[in-house]
Amino acid sequence: MINSAPPPITNHSEPARPKGFFRRISLSQWIVISMIVGIILGWMFPESGRVDHGGWAATDLNVLSSVFLRMIKMLIVPLLFSTLVVGIAGHGDDMKKVGRLAFRSIVYFEIVTTIALAVGLLAVNLVKPGRGVDLGAASTKEGSEFAATHTSLTGVIEHTVPTSFFDAAAKNEVLQVVFFAIIFSVALSRVVGSNKTFMLAACESLSDVMFKFVNIVMVYAPIGIGAAIAVTVSKSGLGILKNLGVLVGTLYGALIVFVLFVFVPIMVVFRVPVKRFVKAVREPWLIAFTTASSEAAFPLAMERMEQLGVPRRIVSFVLPTGYSFNLDGSTLYLALASVFAAQAAGIDMPLSQQLVMMLTLMLTSKGVAAVPRASLVILSGALAQFGLPLQAVAVILGVDAVMDMARTSLNVVGNCLATVVMARWEGEFDKPVTLPVVDAHVGEALRVPPVRTPESV
Repeated sequence: MINSAPPPITNHSEPARPKGFFRRISLSQWIVISMIVGIILGWMFPESGRVDHGGWAATDLNVLSSVFLRMIKMLIVPLLFSTLVVGIAGHGDDMKKVGRLAFRSIVYFEIVTTIALAVGLLAVNLVKPGRGVDLGAASTKEGSEFAATHTSLTGVIEHTVPTSFFDAAAKNEVLQVVFFAIIFSVALSRVVGSNKTFMLAACESLSDVMFKFVNIVMVYAPIGIGAAIAVTVSKSGLGILKNLGVLVGTLYGALIVFVLFVFVPIMVVFRVPVKRFVKAVREPWLIAFTTASSEAAFPLAMERMEQLGVPRRIVSFVLPTGYSFNLDGSTLYLALASVFAAQAAGIDMPLSQQLVMMLTLMLTSKGVAAVPRASLVILSGALAQFGLPLQAVAVILGVDAVMDMARTSLNVVGNCLATVVMARWEGEFDKPVTLPVVDAHVGEALRVPPVRTPESV
């Protein structure tokens, strides 16, 4: 008789091999390492010493930084459009929720940015960084070029409405894409039957693919970020950290005060989990700081906030909208830099005129592009409008790279905080999940999919 009993099961599984040294390094650590390497390369191979180093300088690494930024830009529109459509049209037909979220977001944005202007105005009047700065050697040429591209508030409003979605997508006009996507989503929510199901499924599939796309791009991030730092240091030298140090120090000090006395109380009032929030925004903040571009940090910030527990419909609406209406760091900088120009020129600007200028900046700064040097466009236009010397822009350009890193990274943190606040306000921040594997082990980012919340499906 044949024994049909199955053979005993033997466990031949071997213990998991310990991960290699490089796989144990997190994305944050890789970025910090790349920053250090970039600073060293920029210092050792400056642009001014190109001849002494066989015709090579660290500025030649600009191609690596440009590749990273171009990869980021090519995924923004499909990621933004797909998540916004699913977020609005895929969560029921109640458009009152969308209207309520929009109203609350705008109110929050205006309150916080107004406080940012007040902090910047207070800091520049207390420290007076413009006193003793010589504008005589500066040229008005660069300031005039920035001022020539300045647009009015009516121009910003008109520019919000795209003449063509494809033109807006090709130029990465985030606000125009958001405008089109909102109307498209509202229209889709009114469609009944298989057509709506098909379109939502297509957008959901596109969204999932683009999140995988983000993970792939983030593997390259340390290389692009290190190259960006190397180029900056190579062009300006380490002396960029010393020139006009009072102005730079005033900005950084004001931003720290803003975080401590505005962001922290907001976290307390809205019961934001501070440790989890800091962990979630760590990499987006680092990317924004090192590249001085909010766009570079946008995709990862979007994914982090969703995985922190903010519903997709809130993340996909609040975050991109905040990129145009909630630029806390930029508005604080504009308040500080505009009065700095008056101080440097020896112009005694009364508080009443400063307040009028702040109101103008608050309105005209809406819709400013999330790219490096965009704030200088607004600043130059304001200086020209109020008869202040454009030579101040040429002076500021010497250290603007360092200031741009700070204000841009604060913009990203402020918008991430806004998404959590809106989720709390809507009563929907209750789905904490583990951060994605790309945060823990960069080497496995291509093989392990990010965690998804039930709300995002």
